[in-house]
Amino acid sequence: MADREEQIYPVQFSEQEARIKNVRSHPVTLKFKDVTYEIKTKKRSGILIGDGAYSKSKVEDDSNAKVILKGITGIVQPGEMLAILGPSGCGKTTLLTALGGRRLLGGQLITETLMFTALLRLPNTITKEEKINRTEEVIGQLGLTGCKNTIMGGPFIRGVSGGERKRVSIGQEILTNPSLLLLDEPTSGLDSTSAQQVVSMLGAFADEGQRTVLMSIHQPASKLFYMFHKILLLSDGNPLYFGKGNDTMEYFSSIGYSSSIAVNLSDFLVDLANGVYLDDLDEESRKDVKQGLVLAYKNNLLNRLKEEHKLEVDHNNGLTRYRQMDKDTGQWPTTWGQEFSVLLKRDFLERKHESFSVMLVGQNVVLSFLCGILWWKSSINHIEDQIGFMFFSNMYWSLIPMYNAILTFPQERMMLTKERSSRMYRLSSYFIARNVADLPMELALPTLFVTITYWMAGFKPTAGSFLTTLLVTLYNVLVSQSLGLAIGSMIMNPRTGAVLGGIICQAFLLACGFYIRTIPSFIAWIKYISQNYYIYKLLLGSQYKNEDLYPCGPNVSCRVGSNPTIEKIGIGNEVVSVAALGLMLVGYRLVAYIALKRLRETK
Repeated sequence: MADREEQIYPVQFSEQEARIKNVRSHPVTLKFKDVTYEIKTKKRSGILIGDGAYSKSKVEDDSNAKVILKGITGIVQPGEMLAILGPSGCGKTTLLTALGGRRLLGGQLITETLMFTALLRLPNTITKEEKINRTEEVIGQLGLTGCKNTIMGGPFIRGVSGGERKRVSIGQEILTNPSLLLLDEPTSGLDSTSAQQVVSMLGAFADEGQRTVLMSIHQPASKLFYMFHKILLLSDGNPLYFGKGNDTMEYFSSIGYSSSIAVNLSDFLVDLANGVYLDDLDEESRKDVKQGLVLAYKNNLLNRLKEEHKLEVDHNNGLTRYRQMDKDTGQWPTTWGQEFSVLLKRDFLERKHESFSVMLVGQNVVLSFLCGILWWKSSINHIEDQIGFMFFSNMYWSLIPMYNAILTFPQERMMLTKERSSRMYRLSSYFIARNVADLPMELALPTLFVTITYWMAGFKPTAGSFLTTLLVTLYNVLVSQSLGLAIGSMIMNPRTGAVLGGIICQAFLLACGFYIRTIPSFIAWIKYISQNYYIYKLLLGSQYKNEDLYPCGPNVSCRVGSNPTIEKIGIGNEVVSVAALGLMLVGYRLVAYIALKRLRETK
């Protein structure tokens, strides 16, 4: 989809939105001095990609230290926009990460995405009407009016273009009128027109409200280069230049690096950062160019930058004070109830496309009728068939919800980390809203399954037995989902989590005695921590009593309680089974919550 070309208006605030403007009314001067960053790596037989990240490879024990940033110094004033330039792997993203202290939604409309951000991040001192107006204003500033009712899209759903998606992401940040804005390659993948729109909007945002804007950018066009107030050029983690954008060419000419032909200035700088001068690609020459540029920076620019650090009067003591001010308030923009309400609505809108799909419902209906036909009008006279169906239902409605739940938090990890770092909401409101939003579809499908199969399979034709079977099946779904959430939140890797979940489920099924009658005592205890064991007991209890009779031979009747399978599992003690499942339901979800909380604390 081609980017829509719309005018981006300067950032201006009406009187009605003065309170929004004052949400972040303190200008921030960002000063960073001798920023060094190194990571401990291990020898690998793979390829290094990006800023210290490795592709899949064999890990050996020999540890090494890799220095990513090597003494970066700079200062950015309110109203200024700094561009961090350099080739891939030079440390641009790592620097932004170090300065920011922290490492869109597919099915929603652009307006909904920005509206949810406004409702969560703007404080209660601002009315809902003002938040709506602020959202509409940002949409206009970003040039998104023509596509505001288009869904964001995702891997399998076509939505907005790449340029529009990036502008929405930026809009989520500028909604709250931040004093400091850090962006990692906001123009990457955009055409020249879209890139110019984004940079122009960010420049206006910095100028109008005295904000400090930093961004990494790979290789901007000439007309973009001169929009930046300051430039920081990096090469292999070393600073080569820091200063005004208009003074860049003059500086490099003064140290002996000038171009006699017309050339894109950003291309020229990236070539220098790669050690290429006058198209000389010799490896030794490139090494000499890099060393010469690093030495020239230290001799000509570094001392001046350090003097600026000493002389600069920082109104709020820089980034440290900015962070501390944010931290010391100890308050959230909205109440817990408001967070829960907004997040629940967002989750419902996000999941309705995937949950209530025709394919998913159709699959469940087909399976239900297939099971109904296979077990058609079975009765207590075919008790082995009936308990076989109960085993299948028990297993199916424990595996499917568990595997679905394992994917929940790993898929949302990046979004959760980003939004929690921005203090959009409490973890508890997100966790509970996510759990509640899953309930309709998680419970609707097994309800449909039981409703179809129960009567076709010929189970007890009483309302009490039917409702008991339905409630036990739904209980199974909730407990299995809890187990999946716990596994997913602890592992945070879908593939590894699925493997671990499969091992746990198989261990539960094997130890319960479904496949073997004589289980070694040292492993028999596993059945008492298996939800399948208790669910099976409750399903059997919904249809039979120990004293019921069934034909076990020609003209011979036996007690249900003496059936080898039922005798092994046992009927009765329903209260114990319900209580054990309740402990699992709460316990697994508590484990999931704690794991997510630890994930946040380790960032």
